[in-house]
Amino acid sequence: MDLTFAQTLIVMPAFNEEVSIEEVIREVRVALPGTTCLVVDDGSSDRTAAVASGAGALVASLPFNLGVGGAMRVGFKYALAHGFANVVQIDSDGQHDPSSVRQLLKCLDSADLVLGARFAGEGDYDARGPRRWAMRVLATILSKTTRTKLTDATSGLRASGPRAVRLFAEHYPAEYLGDTIETLVIAARAGLTVRQVPVAMRVRTGGVPSHNPFKSAAYLGRASIALIFALVRPVSTFQVGTR
Repeated sequence: MDLTFAQTLIVMPAFNEEVSIEEVIREVRVALPGTTCLVVDDGSSDRTAAVASGAGALVASLPFNLGVGGAMRVGFKYALAHGFANVVQIDSDGQHDPSSVRQLLKCLDSADLVLGARFAGEGDYDARGPRRWAMRVLATILSKTTRTKLTDATSGLRASGPRAVRLFAEHYPAEYLGDTIETLVIAARAGLTVRQVPVAMRVRTGGVPSHNPFKSAAYLGRASIALIFALVRPVSTFQVGTR
């Protein structure tokens, strides 16, 4: 068994994903043998929890919907409490290819937080209109904040190493877009190294998309507000130890 895999917790936030969750778990077990998969059922009203458990994943069920940030906070706390060195976030809707996680874990040798970037030369994923404009602006600003070139600051495919796990178990934001935008600001202010690797994304296989074309314009405003709040909050002193 690969030691890195044995030390890695795959966290999958899930809200009404009974259609896709079983296949995603199967793919994780095939592509990443030896990893532990934790599905955080984020207040689903369908059979997400039962399907995930039947597929062999650990399941933590929240009593109501907290959003991705709240679900990931549960995952980081579980990882810290049970001795996992790394945490990888994978969407439960089938958009993320688990085989690309190997690249993210390899990059953790020289970084604390690694993003799987959709707009860095791999695959043909695209976003248009105000949402894409917002992504570009966010990537530019957060590249300066993290002192590394980012093309996809809002990617949900992420790998966190030991220092990031300890940091996020205590300071992971649950606000809208905080799980993507604010986490990068927190990581940078804590002195963590952030990197990205190019990955290909797929079309979701089921469930309800978190964004649709009618909400694209609203995304621009909300993303801007989330970034402003992240940047103006007082700088905290984070004790995350050595690598």
